[in-house]
Amino acid sequence: MQNHSENSIITQNKLPKHDEKHPFHLVDPSPWPLIAAISTLVLGVGGVLYMHKLDYYVFYIGLGLLVFTVFGWFRDIIKEGNTKGTHTKAVQNGLKIGMALFIVSEVMFFAAFFWSYFHAALNPTEVTGNVWPPKNIITLNPFDLPYFNTLLLLLSGTTVTWAHHALLADKHKDIIKGLALTVFLGVTFTLVQGIEYHHATFAFKDGIYPSCFYMATGFHGAHVIIGTIFLAVCLFRAHRKEFTNDHHVGFEAAAWYWHFVDVVWLFLFVAIYWWGYAPSADFPLPHTH
Repeated sequence: MQNHSENSIITQNKLPKHDEKHPFHLVDPSPWPLIAAISTLVLGVGGVLYMHKLDYYVFYIGLGLLVFTVFGWFRDIIKEGNTKGTHTKAVQNGLKIGMALFIVSEVMFFAAFFWSYFHAALNPTEVTGNVWPPKNIITLNPFDLPYFNTLLLLLSGTTVTWAHHALLADKHKDIIKGLALTVFLGVTFTLVQGIEYHHATFAFKDGIYPSCFYMATGFHGAHVIIGTIFLAVCLFRAHRKEFTNDHHVGFEAAAWYWHFVDVVWLFLFVAIYWWGYAPSADFPLPHTH
């Protein structure tokens, strides 16, 4: 018995260091980073060719490759999350920190658009007629479609929070209802913004105001579409009961992203639609002699 215990102690001491257990998940070799880099390169080159009207197919090929990469990469991450013991608490915290840093980078992304807008608005030049909004620009009434879209996004923030609290309380039906309503509101917002663009009296090339307007609101609209897809995937996973009250990083990431989209829209509504509104353009005063 003594020899057996001594041998077991010796065997344990001889275990290599890399066999020691740790809370982190070592990712398997994946082709997606390389494919993502190639597809992004193709998309960038295709975008330049598209803007110069030299070729259209390269752009769509790059876009298709990028969508395929995102689908495949996210599918693998979801599979990892559904594998028991893979996404430990340490791994979940790492994913949350990564999502938080991504949102911080998105804040700086939109800060550039606000900087451009306020730089032009607070320092009007002769090109804009020394006024802001520029002359001959008929701005959109902020309390028409933009206000309706603001209400939609604020309501969507409450529905996604409802779904989150339902998840924490293990109320499966409420999770489905909350997420379905949020996805519906996101789709409705996109449709309303499309109607707004259709009725706008200015085009992207009509000067500094339209350029800032379409870049800021357009990229926000793209983020709404991405967030809606993000939440739709969460809705699909919730139907399959893949989330638990202590393991739902994918849902939390989608909720954080959606709240960020809500907050950005509030700044856009106040700064561009409301503060930059020119009532006299919509209701011109009669000429006096």
